[in-house]
Amino acid sequence: MALAAGRVPFAAYVCLAASMALVGSYVGFSKLLVAVFPVFLLAWLRFGIAAIAMAHWVRRAPAEAPLSRHDRVLLFWESFLGNFLFSICMLFGVLNSTALAAGVIMAAIPAVVALLSWAFLRERITPRVAAGIAFAVGGIALVSFTRHDGADNGSLLGNALLFAAVICEASYVVIGKKLTAKVSPRRISALVNLWGLALVTPLGVWQALSFDFGSVSAKLWWLLLFYSLAASMWTVWLWMTGLRHVPASRAGVFTVMLPISAATVGIVLLGEHLSGVQGAAFALALTGLLLATWPGRTRTTD
Repeated sequence: MALAAGRVPFAAYVCLAASMALVGSYVGFSKLLVAVFPVFLLAWLRFGIAAIAMAHWVRRAPAEAPLSRHDRVLLFWESFLGNFLFSICMLFGVLNSTALAAGVIMAAIPAVVALLSWAFLRERITPRVAAGIAFAVGGIALVSFTRHDGADNGSLLGNALLFAAVICEASYVVIGKKLTAKVSPRRISALVNLWGLALVTPLGVWQALSFDFGSVSAKLWWLLLFYSLAASMWTVWLWMTGLRHVPASRAGVFTVMLPISAATVGIVLLGEHLSGVQGAAFALALTGLLLATWPGRTRTTD
């Protein structure tokens, strides 16, 4: 997608929103996949399918500068944290939790981005962002430590792994902003995926040797194809394309699409029920998200 100069804000925002909506949808759908595929095998198949689909994205464009040593290091950490570890923590997390709980916990991403920016980039946390972090933490605590209305809020271990995935995804956002200044979104997507494939291959092959592939239905193979392309190809390219033109702090507001999409999949397609406690936790988390990421007023002088 080429972003013309006059239409950059709208097109970039559409890319960011679409990316997070896709992330939320595959977080929800992965609940079906981890019930059949072992986690490391599922991650290996995902990276392998995407590597084939993005093979033509690896080569450097003629106008693109060669990767520096710094860029290569950033690409590794972008993949290790935002691709490999995020996938493992998220898949093991939803295996021991629910799509609804995942949606609430994932709503903490902007608050964690703010904390990481403060810790590593020395960005100031405003009182409004601090309040947003408190709301997000309150939402996570509510869904993790209460069991009312007959709702399944998932195990403490599952929710802890989902929060670890949040930290990985927030790291991905911070690192990605630096990468988009020099590397094209397509090439970032392909190279990050190749690193993920290399990291998970030993574990994936180990689980593949004892897995009965003939037991997988055609519908699940199609779902695996969607998951692979959405998780490794479409979401990364869309996010990096939008992030190239939008400040990271403002881009964070579009992660609201992730928990909404994950919860929608859980309710509409997986038959999960939104309890009163989960609804309150969702409201707290989304309030925190908006407080932490909504652009503030810009002061002007005469």
